[in-house]
Amino acid sequence: MMPTLTLGVEEEYLLVDPETRDLVEEPSPDFMKDCKDRLGERVTPEFLKCQVEIGTPVCADITEARHHLTALRSVIINTADKHGMKLMAASTHPFAQWGRQKHTAAPRYDLLDKDMGGAIRRMLICGMHVHAGIEDEELRIDLMNQTRYFLPHLLALSTSSPFWGGHDMQMRCSRLGVFDSMPRTGIPDRYESWSEYQRMIERLVRAGVMEDATKIWWDMRPSCRFPTVEMRITDVCTRLEDALCVAAIYQSILRMLSRIRNRNMRWRIYPRIMLEENRWRAQRYGCTNSMIDLGRGECLPFGSLIEEIIEIITEDATALGCLKEVHHARTILKRGTSACKQLEVFAKAKQAGADEPEAFRAVVDMLVAETAADLPEAP
Repeated sequence: MMPTLTLGVEEEYLLVDPETRDLVEEPSPDFMKDCKDRLGERVTPEFLKCQVEIGTPVCADITEARHHLTALRSVIINTADKHGMKLMAASTHPFAQWGRQKHTAAPRYDLLDKDMGGAIRRMLICGMHVHAGIEDEELRIDLMNQTRYFLPHLLALSTSSPFWGGHDMQMRCSRLGVFDSMPRTGIPDRYESWSEYQRMIERLVRAGVMEDATKIWWDMRPSCRFPTVEMRITDVCTRLEDALCVAAIYQSILRMLSRIRNRNMRWRIYPRIMLEENRWRAQRYGCTNSMIDLGRGECLPFGSLIEEIIEIITEDATALGCLKEVHHARTILKRGTSACKQLEVFAKAKQAGADEPEAFRAVVDMLVAETAADLPEAP
């Protein structure tokens, strides 16, 4: 039997002051109320007040996910505008300082602040998470083990965090460098069964270091709230089409692995250190350089590796109705990710005579514009 592979997508955004282009430290208290009046539980505050998170309902396919993500982005942009703010989909702000941000007053966030100290206070970062419905618990673990191989490839297609605190970090994804200061992050270990995974969770809870499995912040994890496997490695994509591409490739990879599993085949499991090496290369270079083909044991251009992935998941993307979204990866490779565009805008502004603050503001303007690109105006 094949899993349903229903989709749920979560995105985190930043609230920007349109005058200074810095983050809004104290959004209007009515902003979140107005968002919730329009979207209900589809929108939630984040740890920092300058952030907001949206989540789609369970979607049968990428077409439904497109509909909900389009509507959610449009409503949040519209509501932010009404409260004198702009919305920006990027995993880091080009120049904002994390030490100036304030955390949302809520018991969960107060506890995180107490437990994590400076590590959580630095979380001025945004990500995109994609849930895929896998009803069987053992299958969740098996597919997680195999899908780990592809996590760096998904990250490379999504990168949107080249700057941190006013510095060019020489990274296409600086977000994970910040996030990895938290415990229980990174590519997960291999687990032989659902029961082995559960025993690990129970030991950590019994030791008193975490309350439950929601405090597992791996790049991919079995959800403890839904019958899904949640992909968490990716930056939030500035362009909606890029986000849908990443979600479609993830969904298609899971179907491909399920399909070959039904024929008693499986993707080879590689040591985590090898997967982490590709994770690092995705952070450093995004889609602009090479990545290790672990089967061949050599670095190959990232574009050729994506073409191979497209080839092996074409049957599955066709069956899922998301082949167009999967093929959008070629557009990302051609024009670059958000990180590439940010670096380009910054460099062009400097060449035109702008100083660094002016160049950073130009990057923010671009990000605000591209976050809203091709979206209908919300009623």
